[in-house]
Amino acid sequence: MSSLRITEIFYSLQGESNTVGLPTVFIRLTGCPLRCVYCDTAYAFTGGKKMEIEEIIAQAEQYGSRYITVTGGEPLAQRSCLELMTKLLDKGYFVSLETSGAIDVSAVDCRAVKVMDLKTPGSGEVSKNIYENIEYLTSKDQVKFVIGSDEDYEWSKAVLREFNLPARCEILFSPVMGQQDPTGLAEKILHDRLPVRFQIQLHKILWDNAQGK
Repeated sequence: MSSLRITEIFYSLQGESNTVGLPTVFIRLTGCPLRCVYCDTAYAFTGGKKMEIEEIIAQAEQYGSRYITVTGGEPLAQRSCLELMTKLLDKGYFVSLETSGAIDVSAVDCRAVKVMDLKTPGSGEVSKNIYENIEYLTSKDQVKFVIGSDEDYEWSKAVLREFNLPARCEILFSPVMGQQDPTGLAEKILHDRLPVRFQIQLHKILWDNAQGK
């Protein structure tokens, strides 16, 4: 029977993406091949508990939410993540996947919503982006840019144009908390009339990024 190493399963409000504010079950997988300088879930790099997929689903079901987010770490670093998502989708859940875009997404169940974080220069991991992943995005998916500087902002704008991303899916611009002034970023988006969704991480405002929130 397939199993995954899990850091935590918890119930909270979705803090990001276009379902922000909705009560959601989060399944956080352990492990990540990246080391972004602003990472706020480094505790998920190692450790965790090995759980069978059916056990994971049973625990998630206890919360009674139809929204489930599979996150990490980098969830696709564990191959059985694909099976987990398909089984959740088969049960009728609205499943979103938070992925760095540094691992091939072609095998992800097409019913899942991919929220793909293209790494900006300020992350320290821009070289890990697999731009071929863009070809597997559809209108229900989202691309996120985490922006910490003017360089990140200009780079993100260039990527939008190069790959014509707004015509493919929804785009999210998110400031690095404590580094990028959110008002300044919002004003740039308005000045440049970018077709993107500005977002602030709701969970950090409500719970100061406490683990399990």
